[in-house]
Amino acid sequence: MIWRTLAGYLALLLVLAVCLFVGAGTLEFWQAWLYLLVFGGSSAAITLFLWRADPELLRRRLDAGPVSEPTRTQQIIQSVASVAFIALITVPGLDRRFGWSRVPVQVTIVAAAVVVVGFYVVFLVFRANTFTSATVEVVQGQQVVSTGPYAHVRHPMYSGALLILLATPLALGSWWALLAWLPMLAAIIWRLEDEERYLLQKLPGYAEYRAMVRYRLVRGVW
Repeated sequence: MIWRTLAGYLALLLVLAVCLFVGAGTLEFWQAWLYLLVFGGSSAAITLFLWRADPELLRRRLDAGPVSEPTRTQQIIQSVASVAFIALITVPGLDRRFGWSRVPVQVTIVAAAVVVVGFYVVFLVFRANTFTSATVEVVQGQQVVSTGPYAHVRHPMYSGALLILLATPLALGSWWALLAWLPMLAAIIWRLEDEERYLLQKLPGYAEYRAMVRYRLVRGVW
């Protein structure tokens, strides 16, 4: 498992770097270097935590992406999300090359910090819920989790992911890349709604939990 984990981690960083620097046409793209440091460092910290504290969860997280999803609907959703994510990462490089945006340095730094906050939310989810699979499924022995971030919203993993994705364009110095966040938002909401229907059918106690925790993504909003 350690080799699969390392290979997946390095492959993700390589894809990010290629999208950013090829689009920019230069390695003189300090926002991209900062983002890779923040993204790579946060991902590594969470991976090391799971490796020591919950290796079974780490194993389940290795099978991700459209081909790993058990239903056709989720495969389509994941495909849409994958394309939107590539756009979210590629547009800032093109923006750097052609000078479409002028994002203040202070905004970039704050956005990079927000990315870290988003990863921290994801970490809290992993710490609270050992059943946080990368695919929509219910495994043997799975129980409803209502503590930690799950006491506030029903899908805190998606909340953290959306926070990371929303801050990413600004951390990379691009206003235009924010447009790619909208299909990501739509894909996550679509996935969330489909997942809730599945959990209501397959996970005992989820209906009661849904009645207790009203909000899906953002407490007090939705």
